[in-house]
Amino acid sequence: MTTLVLAHQGISPAERLKDAAAVSFVALLLGIPMIGLTTVDQGGALRIATRWPMLFAFVAACFAGRLLLRYGLDHWRLRKLAREQAVAAAGARSLATSPLLTWIGWGALGVSLVLPIVFSDNRYVVDTATTVLIYVMLGWGLNVVVGLAGLLDLGYVAFYAVGAYTYGVLATQLGWTFWQALPVAGLMAATFGVILGWPTLRLRGDYLAIVTLGFGEIIRVILVNWTELSGGPNGISSIPRPSFFGLPFKPPGDDPTFASFFGLEYSPNQRIIFLYYLILALALLTNLFVSRMRKLPIGRAWEAMREDEIACKAMGINARNVKLSAFAIGAMLGGFAGVFFAARQGFISPESFTFNESAIILAIVVLGGMGSQLGVVLASLVLVLLPELGRDFAEYRMLIFGAAMILIMVWKPGGILSHREPTLRYLGGGKQ
Repeated sequence: MTTLVLAHQGISPAERLKDAAAVSFVALLLGIPMIGLTTVDQGGALRIATRWPMLFAFVAACFAGRLLLRYGLDHWRLRKLAREQAVAAAGARSLATSPLLTWIGWGALGVSLVLPIVFSDNRYVVDTATTVLIYVMLGWGLNVVVGLAGLLDLGYVAFYAVGAYTYGVLATQLGWTFWQALPVAGLMAATFGVILGWPTLRLRGDYLAIVTLGFGEIIRVILVNWTELSGGPNGISSIPRPSFFGLPFKPPGDDPTFASFFGLEYSPNQRIIFLYYLILALALLTNLFVSRMRKLPIGRAWEAMREDEIACKAMGINARNVKLSAFAIGAMLGGFAGVFFAARQGFISPESFTFNESAIILAIVVLGGMGSQLGVVLASLVLVLLPELGRDFAEYRMLIFGAAMILIMVWKPGGILSHREPTLRYLGGGKQ
């Protein structure tokens, strides 16, 4: 404990002030063009106006905020180090297995089940929640590749696009239904995952990231130029939406519909709520599947490969097959999400599958804590809801979004739930 106190005393107030001054100087440089200067219309011509008081208030807020943040972080690191030493000495359970997170997970599930009932008349809330669940499902799929297997993938949106376009083509040209196309699209995306992984998984780190980034761009360019199949830049429209066991969501007519079959008054919100529960079911099945895979030998191999690939090869583990399985399963889950996206939108185009989507999905996995299922949910809420809440601050919307991401990574460098514990742990020294 004496070492901890001495280490903490080494952080002097002068060093904190110096750090806060450096941050405020950077804020000043960035704030001059963004806050200090603006353009106003004067007699039909644009004139530059200054807002120095607002700029100085912004710089002062950055100085004070950085000072308080640094002070709080220093004390937090001190407490964290002391807690880690206590946990190591007492053999306490990790945060990843604490009852608190279990209750949070069950609470989130309960809220998600009743949300469309409570907000049945508010289409905006249900639509936003549906978008969150799409990103949760994509995050869980990428978590297999990045969080469990430790493979950096910057082209994950390619598998998302393969699933969406597979359903779009099968539905519009062959008349397949959502449920018929769902497994085929997942298998197609998994096949593309194997095609990508087979020649490239000998690479590591940044080199693998560059290759996957190029693969994502190749898929997008193919979709833009292969007009006979994908419709080119115009995309595919009139994609049929899923029905409830053959009952469509439309006004009552000669054929049975969802409303007429159950004796309900038709409402457009019925389809919105059904789509919400559909993606919720798909996301829960994804979580159950990934959680089960983590406990199987292949899941343990993923985690072992993430921690030390050389040691795994020395133990006789086929590194290529393990990595290929992670790529294939992650791609399959991304393909399933793409099918739902196409069915929900009714229209897809290459512009929906740009690198920006891959970056957002990867940010969800990293901000949530690589390997953490609940962390992906929390990060999806942050990254989807923050831009929505910032609509009232259109001028500073992305500034707020970026600042929030920076603060999260400064506060929790390993992610919101950064405890990356193995699924199974060997306890030696006695009979098991």
